[in-house]
Amino acid sequence: MKLLLTGSSGFIGQHLSPSLNKNFDLHHLKSDLLDHKAVNEEVDSIQPEIIVHLAARTEVEKSFYEQITFSEINYVGTVNLIEAASKLKNLKNFVFASTMEVYGWQPISDDVERDIIPINHIAFDENTPPNPNAPYAVAKYGCEKYLEYAHRCYGLPFTALRQTNCYGRKDNDFFVTEQIITQMLKNPDEINLGYGEPYRNFIFVDDMMSVWQTVIQNYNKCNDGKIFTIGPDNPVKIKDYADMIANKIGWNGRINWNTKPKRPGEIFWLNSNSNLIEKTLGWTHKVSLNDGLDYTVDVWKNKLKDKLS
Repeated sequence: MKLLLTGSSGFIGQHLSPSLNKNFDLHHLKSDLLDHKAVNEEVDSIQPEIIVHLAARTEVEKSFYEQITFSEINYVGTVNLIEAASKLKNLKNFVFASTMEVYGWQPISDDVERDIIPINHIAFDENTPPNPNAPYAVAKYGCEKYLEYAHRCYGLPFTALRQTNCYGRKDNDFFVTEQIITQMLKNPDEINLGYGEPYRNFIFVDDMMSVWQTVIQNYNKCNDGKIFTIGPDNPVKIKDYADMIANKIGWNGRINWNTKPKRPGEIFWLNSNSNLIEKTLGWTHKVSLNDGLDYTVDVWKNKLKDKLS
């Protein structure tokens, strides 16, 4: 079965490619997604039966300052690919990388900002009304709606995954987990971080690869326009998260919080569960936050050991 992958060089794409190469006739999109004609010609020449669309700008924080770029790449580029896919005669599924960020602002976020935490915390799922509150999230939600339009009008089969924060990176310290780890390893006395009050949930890279593989391989069970929220339901306050990492490293320095520019409309609560995909496809998380952090800390200790010695 032919599979066309976009975003092959990205975090998920790099991890996913080896397994896809074993199980599919794997093709990597070479065209610029913003070049409508080139994308159409390449998709038509390959005639894929499955399209896995990962290509996107994913740095949420940067989207507040590069709004046009994020909108063009993440939304217009996806529309070009969807339109090309809609012309295929044997397409079995179009799998799209969405984000839990589409939930954006919810009433609980204001409560958390005022330090009023509900006794029973809330996990967003597919029934939670999306309310995207970042340029990145707005573009991703727009892609979901375009997929729904193409499904209704063209019969385009698709599945969208609303992913949560993934960690376990080996070569990128921009994102929160790896950023905290590398700062602590490099700076024994003090580090600078942004907000400590927001709550987030985290999924380890191995579990993320597992969920993608499960969806791709079981396309016939979820290609009717399914949208899956990907957990796990494990919300942790960023300040507490930093303390967890510090304890694993044995770091006793000082954290200077609020040292980065305030994001417009900061979201203080993002947490999700995976109940629907567990029920539909039988997929579950296997790596605990504790074990995943141990692994990630070890990775960066080994990577930086020459610089730290």
